[in-house]
Amino acid sequence: MLELKNLHVSYGKSRVINGVDFSMETTEKVALLGRNGVGKTTLLKSIIGILPPAQGTLLFEEESLAKCDSYERSSMGIAYVPQGREIIPDFTVRENLEIGGIQLPTNVVKDRIEEVLAYFPALETHYIRKGGVLSGGLQQQLAIARALMPHPKILLLDEPTEGIQPNVVSEMAGVLNKIHEEMNVGILLVEQNLKFAFKICDSYILMQKGQIVNSGKREELTDDIIRKYLTV
Repeated sequence: MLELKNLHVSYGKSRVINGVDFSMETTEKVALLGRNGVGKTTLLKSIIGILPPAQGTLLFEEESLAKCDSYERSSMGIAYVPQGREIIPDFTVRENLEIGGIQLPTNVVKDRIEEVLAYFPALETHYIRKGGVLSGGLQQQLAIARALMPHPKILLLDEPTEGIQPNVVSEMAGVLNKIHEEMNVGILLVEQNLKFAFKICDSYILMQKGQIVNSGKREELTDDIIRKYLTV
């Protein structure tokens, strides 16, 4: 289980997250929703360890993350696919995947690459090409595949459909559901595309001004809630 208790996070002197309480099982798929600038990305960065909390508690599998660096959180089973993908453009597909498996025993890496590429067969065609020359859709697939290399327990995804062609977006939803089922990976998804988000996620949490203001099952997200908290 991932648990956040009274979490406060700041950028410099600016408080962005204001007392968030939230928990999810690693078997769940949860959409983290809200307008731009409400703190969704900041929350993910805090969970993975890029931004330290100013106050509050972060627990994963009942262990405190307070003194854990990002690589230690990765070893514990938390994976992160940032907005903009952030693959290494001068590394090949293979090398990017090897970086994702850097904490694995050397004799495991090749088999793990084959395992994750089974979900993204298009990457096999580009295996020795540099990541920077790939299309946006292929780069996003590579970023997800790289995050899966350590066999995480939970996958944090930040705007994975941004800049991606609609046909690739549709395929991505199916692949993420398959990964969830076959690899037993929980998903916490930040996404503006509600149709995509709810092809994957069974429940949602909704943020405004750094706080969670609404949550529930997918079918409980009414038009009134959408107008109040999501419509620009």
